Amino acid sequence: MAKPRLKMIPIGGLGEIGKNMMVLEYGGDIIVIDSGLMFPEEEMLGIDLVIPDISYLLERQEKVRGIIITHAHEDHVGALPYVLPQLNVPIYCTKLAKGLISIKLKGRKALALAKLNVIAPGEQFSLGKFRIEFFSVCHSIPDTVGLIIHTPVGVIVHSGDFKLDYTPVDGKPTDLSRLAQAGRQGVLLLLSDSTYAELPGYTPSERVVGEALDRIMAKAPGRVIVTTFASLVSRVQQVIDAAARHQRRVFTVGRSMSDTVRIALELGYLKAPDGVLARLDELRGLPHNKIVFVTTGSQGEPTSALVRIANRDHRQVSIVRGDTVVISATPIPGNESLVNRTVDSLFKQGAQVYYGRVAEVHVHGHGSQEELKLLLNLVKPKFFVPIHGEYRHLSHHSQLAQSVGIPEENIFVLEDGDILELSPQSGRVAGKVASGNVYVDGLSVGDVGGVVLRNRRMLSRDGIVVAIIAVNKQTGKLVGRPDIVSRGFVDTNEAKDMLDKSRDLVAQVLDHGSKHTAEWGFVTTKVKDQLNKFYYEQTKRRPMILPVVIKV
Repeated sequence: MAKPRLKMIPIGGLGEIGKNMMVLEYGGDIIVIDSGLMFPEEEMLGIDLVIPDISYLLERQEKVRGIIITHAHEDHVGALPYVLPQLNVPIYCTKLAKGLISIKLKGRKALALAKLNVIAPGEQFSLGKFRIEFFSVCHSIPDTVGLIIHTPVGVIVHSGDFKLDYTPVDGKPTDLSRLAQAGRQGVLLLLSDSTYAELPGYTPSERVVGEALDRIMAKAPGRVIVTTFASLVSRVQQVIDAAARHQRRVFTVGRSMSDTVRIALELGYLKAPDGVLARLDELRGLPHNKIVFVTTGSQGEPTSALVRIANRDHRQVSIVRGDTVVISATPIPGNESLVNRTVDSLFKQGAQVYYGRVAEVHVHGHGSQEELKLLLNLVKPKFFVPIHGEYRHLSHHSQLAQSVGIPEENIFVLEDGDILELSPQSGRVAGKVASGNVYVDGLSVGDVGGVVLRNRRMLSRDGIVVAIIAVNKQTGKLVGRPDIVSRGFVDTNEAKDMLDKSRDLVAQVLDHGSKHTAEWGFVTTKVKDQLNKFYYEQTKRRPMILPVVIKV
């Protein structure tokens, strides 16, 4: 009997930034790596978050042994509050990740479902036919791990998000010796982070940011406001260190930032000298050159602390002339205009703003080309799959792999849903599973589909026209003239004549349709078609048309 092959299926994270989720399947066992979300693109109107489509896993629920988390960034854990209620399986992660995931699940009232198991780097555990080992990697949040997975067909190395920083803030560099050892023993498949595969050279060390923050605080005449991702714990540590050196006190602003700092302090991942961290109610009376705020809002998110401060909408903090603002993050693609608007607003209010293009206040947490090549050379995999990135990043990464000697036929550039089947000797793409976007809008998960988004796009472009038609319940005849209400289509005062004509047009259609009283569906479609045609001839625009029939 033929041995089962190992299947590897990316459910999210390939061909996009975010929404990371990888499935490994062998026989009757499935393990899932990460469960992330993605922020909506501009055309996803009104959508809050995008998460992976887990229908493949739900159909095989009895096989799923657990979800393994590499680190606690949103693009790796953000979907857990939505996934766990449907797929109730244990989670395996490091200590800091457990703390941050707990906050996230508590907020969505899903904590009771979670079975969170803490695994330290260097430890091994088994899930079905898979034996998994965590190894330390350096990233922009402490306690990030990569995975060495022993399977019946060979060893898989999953890099997680990583860079090679030899002077990391937490003193824990990427465990290259363990990777080299795995490489010597033989690795079947390497899955490696492609986020910055386009960038030549090396990613600068976090130390660069520490030095920049130090210089900025030394010469800032007033308060310093540093904004970054709440989960960038090492960046927060650098702010605390610099503030302590310049006898400033640090105030956290924004709920997610305060929660993360609290958990990281409790678990020992943040260290603060006595008296440096303060509560917002201790602000009064402090001289401005003794104050540092750490806030969220580096992506220009409308509800975040920095944006509310910039819009003079924050209860406790507002911009004072002479403030220095440091935006310590790069904008996620699509957020540039939001960030630029915030920066402009801060400058207008008299703040001095430092951001990526004008100062070294941010380094990213992903390896550039030389680091990716070093990993490939250490691990020496038989097969290679670039992961985490848009299609161009994956393509660049596959070219790097060829440049260090991996044969082209052993490199697979995959997209979400592709099934890669592996045996010890061969690999092939053997089909596709359903994998798409599930939209989270307010409290509804997955209820908003393509049709709703299309309607929203239509409304945002050309507006809406409601035709209100009153008919006699008994005879089905029209009562009075139809009424037309429009929003976002034309100025009702200026286009009064056109709207009047369209009322007559509806009356005409209904007169011809009086024999069809039973067929209101037919009549409303006809009204829609006629109005569509008429408005397009008059304005070259197509508003959404809603006929409403009221029986009196």
